Amino acid sequence: PRMVAQSEMLLNASTFGAVISACEGGGEWEKALHFCSVMMHRRVESDIVTYSAAISACHKGNQWEKALQLFGEVAQGMLELDMLTYSSGISACEKGGEWE
Repeated sequence: PRMVAQSEMLLNASTFGAVISACEGGGEWEKALHFCSVMMHRRVESDIVTYSAAISACHKGNQWEKALQLFGEVAQGMLELDMLTYSSGISACEKGGEWE
């Protein structure tokens, strides 16, 4: 089988979403944020699933401030928040003692 060159890879919101979700599941919040940054640098339009996974990764990694920062970006952006995103944001507040 032929190896796929990096330039041939399809890098879209779904691809990044899958990678960020994998980071979330593996407890790798730093890598999740890294891939969010790469998405922005490559001007890949993110979706709510990708943001939710990144917020959840930060929450699980006890990085509630970073989770809330991402939540704020979503809330100010054009993306419609869903129940999972709200839940992750609320949980991050709870974990950080920032419920007020």
